[in-house]
Amino acid sequence: MADLNENLRGAMLMTASMAAFTINDTFVKSLAGELPLFQTVFLRGLAVTPLLVLLAWSRGALRLRMSRRDAVLLAFRSLSEVLAALFFLTALYNMPLANATAILQAAPLMVTLAGALFFAEAIGIWRMSAILVGFVGVLLIVQPGGEGFTGYSIWALASVVAVVARDVLTRMMSGALPSLTVATVTGFSVGAAAGLAALFEPWVPVSGTSALALAGSVVSILFAYMFSVTAVRTGDMGFVAPFRYTGLVWALVLGFVAFGDFPGPLTLFGSAVVIAAGLFTYLRERRLAIRRREISRAPPR
Repeated sequence: MADLNENLRGAMLMTASMAAFTINDTFVKSLAGELPLFQTVFLRGLAVTPLLVLLAWSRGALRLRMSRRDAVLLAFRSLSEVLAALFFLTALYNMPLANATAILQAAPLMVTLAGALFFAEAIGIWRMSAILVGFVGVLLIVQPGGEGFTGYSIWALASVVAVVARDVLTRMMSGALPSLTVATVTGFSVGAAAGLAALFEPWVPVSGTSALALAGSVVSILFAYMFSVTAVRTGDMGFVAPFRYTGLVWALVLGFVAFGDFPGPLTLFGSAVVIAAGLFTYLRERRLAIRRREISRAPPR
């Protein structure tokens, strides 16, 4: 189990990554009526990958020679990232920013569950109950069969599964593999996959306004990749994961300011249920961590 300082550092990195991802999502969504999705992602990858390579090289963190185990994990992580981007951006292009982001808030609960399954992190009946309550909140957000339901909600849910797989695979990598190398391979993989897919859709000339939005997306996704990879490798997954919820706050504000969108009462209530469940798991983990430290420091009888 990580110490409190490592957990706090991971939490700060996760908060920063959520801000950067949401700003990127805002720029990408602004291009929905201007550029096809795969062209957008390919052009973004074409710009961000060289920047990641230069950054990693300047810091001595570009290592393409790695153990076979890390290479396999990195390949599967890249595939998970490609699927996560495809699923979420497809949803984002076709539904409000806050609604798509609200569905993504299920990821921390699923990551907490994955931490217990794959890394033997402690999880008891109370935290398991919180996870189940959180899933009820997700149903309130998605509203299957209701008036607010859209088929693109399924794409957003699929992105949650891909995000959890990505984070679990990241956690399984050895510490010898630099985070910047992981981020660089990720940026290249997403851009390359989008480039292949873009061959099967018509291309559109890029206007000056679209170029500015693409530039904003490149800068924000650059920081998002760096922060997110480091965050899930710092501290305990059960502690760090709930700080993904800060992304919803950004999505509510930016969705309203940039697009005039604001989710309905049921979506907001479902989001509150999911966040409350996640925060409960965080608070309970913190209390248990303090109790374990007190027991370990107690003098033997």
